[in-house]
Amino acid sequence: MNSVTTETKNPLGYESIGRLIGKFALPCVISLIVNALYNIVDQIFIGRGVGYLGNGATNVVFPITVITLAIALLIGDGGAAYLSLKLGEDKPEEARRGVGNTITMAFVLAIVLFLKETKKMNSQKASTRSFFVRI
Repeated sequence: MNSVTTETKNPLGYESIGRLIGKFALPCVISLIVNALYNIVDQIFIGRGVGYLGNGATNVVFPITVITLAIALLIGDGGAAYLSLKLGEDKPEEARRGVGNTITMAFVLAIVLFLKETKKMNSQKASTRSFFVRI
């Protein structure tokens, strides 16, 4: 039997810039619009269900969520870029070590942040802790 091999060329090398922007940026923009609409609808439901204190609580936590996401993307995308560079240089052992370092850094950061927040929660006064449990 004859085996047929098909070569696929990278569209980044020959496609027009406008077509590439439409192909890669448009899904990203749609994703951002859907996420923004989700946040707006979520705030409407929280405002009607819980009230202004619920809206205030979610608005206080939202920047913390964005910062956490930024740190996660920093580590994850950096590790992915390093992996791609090393695989492109045909250095699979360095790529493997880089991915291992990325995963280790993510776990260590998660443990450090968890312990820090646990210590902060344990040092709170009992009255404050019971207030948050009631909410």
